[in-house]
Amino acid sequence: MLKFINETVDYLKDKGFNEPEVGIILGTGLGQLINSIEILKEVSYNHIPNFPTATVEFHKGKLIYGNLAGKKVVVMQGRFHIYEGYTLQDVTYPVRVMQQLGITTLLVSNAAGAINLNFKKGELMLIDDHINLQGSSPLAVRGIEQMGERFVDMSAPYNADINAKFKSIAKAHNITLHEGIYASVVGPQLETRAEYRMLKIIGADAVGMSTVPEIIVANHLKLKAAAVSVLTDECDPDNLKPINIEEIIAMAAKAEPNMVILFKELIKTL
Repeated sequence: MLKFINETVDYLKDKGFNEPEVGIILGTGLGQLINSIEILKEVSYNHIPNFPTATVEFHKGKLIYGNLAGKKVVVMQGRFHIYEGYTLQDVTYPVRVMQQLGITTLLVSNAAGAINLNFKKGELMLIDDHINLQGSSPLAVRGIEQMGERFVDMSAPYNADINAKFKSIAKAHNITLHEGIYASVVGPQLETRAEYRMLKIIGADAVGMSTVPEIIVANHLKLKAAAVSVLTDECDPDNLKPINIEEIIAMAAKAEPNMVILFKELIKTL
């Protein structure tokens, strides 16, 4: 993997991706942050050596480099999921690449369903902790010790200082920002009523199909990491209605301006 990473990094450096400070992963339906970036370079995933290719229709599939709030950033416009047929190593490959390019902070966004029924769709949730229900780990691979410690501490996978800043920014801008636990499942099917009940019992406040592998690798690489979920639906097993993906995407777009404020204002403080 190291050989592949070096090839990818060399290609991107040749394209002008020079020493970004912050990496950002934009989740489902969350692309408006791009409008706030002074774009210096952008490359489609399918042009980058050894990079996976986004196969989900609402994921754009571009790596973007530019200036945001006075910092050099590298942004994944569209991420990868194991439900697309990728391995956990594929899914997290871009995090390793961004770290080798120079980032020290990783900010992640996702669209998620609200398990905690005190949280409403259209609101945001700051992830304080997570539950990995994807069945494996991106670190469960031969030779991982060549890229960092095998046994990674996860007592505080989300950076407390960044989370405190997020909460302060939300308060200053009158943004509803819940704090809770994110459960990551494989997908792509959504959950049954029984599964939603299980998730509530084990302590999840929201559920999605991403983020946790990226955060695990960020901790493996000793990056400061934080993540925000846009809550796109309410997962009430006693009043469950058939899912409408178009409505989920529309809800993500509606809620996204608040997430953009959080990310922009946070980056100013880094």
